[in-house]
Amino acid sequence: MKKIDVQVVEDIAVGAALLGTGGGGDPYVGKLMAIQALQKNGPVELIDVDDIPDDALVVPVAMMGAPTVLVEKVPSGKEIFKAFDSIQSFLGKEVYAVLPIEAGGVNSMIPIMVAAEKKLPLVDVDGMGRAFPELQMVTYHLYGVSATPMVLADEKGNSILLHTISNFWTESLARNATVVMGGSVMIAIYPMAGKDLKRAGIRNVISYSAQIGRAIREAHKKGEDPIEALLEVTGGYMLFKGKISDVQRRTTGGFVRGEAHIDGIDQYKGEAMTINFQNENLIARRNGKVVATVPDLICTVDAHTALPITTEGLRYGQRVFIIGIPCDKKWRTEKGIETVGPRYFGYDVDYIPLEELNRG
Repeated sequence: MKKIDVQVVEDIAVGAALLGTGGGGDPYVGKLMAIQALQKNGPVELIDVDDIPDDALVVPVAMMGAPTVLVEKVPSGKEIFKAFDSIQSFLGKEVYAVLPIEAGGVNSMIPIMVAAEKKLPLVDVDGMGRAFPELQMVTYHLYGVSATPMVLADEKGNSILLHTISNFWTESLARNATVVMGGSVMIAIYPMAGKDLKRAGIRNVISYSAQIGRAIREAHKKGEDPIEALLEVTGGYMLFKGKISDVQRRTTGGFVRGEAHIDGIDQYKGEAMTINFQNENLIARRNGKVVATVPDLICTVDAHTALPITTEGLRYGQRVFIIGIPCDKKWRTEKGIETVGPRYFGYDVDYIPLEELNRG
């Protein structure tokens, strides 16, 4: 896959929404933005991270904020170009390529839109291999890359350029600004040289997203089980099947926080699962026992279609499968677990790999 066209965008939107583990924004909104840009400007070139010169400037672009806000506050499309143009102007150097900061319905689509409009290549890499709620929760941070200079831009025309002393300060200051700016903003962040992206990024995440979406689509076309196709392409684990009996969510501090309660059906009848989330799904318990935690991926999909469901899309009565997928090995380091493990989010639980929790 060297070119991203409309069909590939459809597949990426599905796969990236799955890898977004409930966060990363509504795939429908993001997909429309990307498709419109492709129809206007033609396909986008997808390049391997090793094809980037070591001294070239690359910039991730994304949406920041609570995904629930996007349900009512749809981006105009101009905000992201304000952020991109501002950071390029400040750095005084042409951007060689753009990339996603994470996988997610909106946040995998925004870089495609920018690449199409700016006639730039898109790099097949990101900083998470999934989605996480905070700005320092990227593999770039693990390798000492600074999040700033960073630009935030809103739909009203406001923009903010940030310089911070640490990536944690970036998260704190940018999060508060995002709340004031209406709960969601567009950002250009973690500008870095090609040599840094090569060592710090998670490779092939865009082509992997497309592979997931294509597997689900082709299973439907052939009349095969899309859930089986999904498990096969991801190497995932079936954690639960059930009906959503309750969803508690609140938008606060720039995040969507809450939990979903699921009553078991079929082979899981009589059992129960609870999933806690902060934009993304963080920890899953079956009958009170932990079966998956961050940084491994906890994904909710429709039981009939295998299409991913975001945390803001959870509804009472939905029949769902809960699937666990092992995270990238970069997250299973000591610093990785310290940055995104369950204890960082306030859970009195040690990280145990998904494969060990579900052995046998």
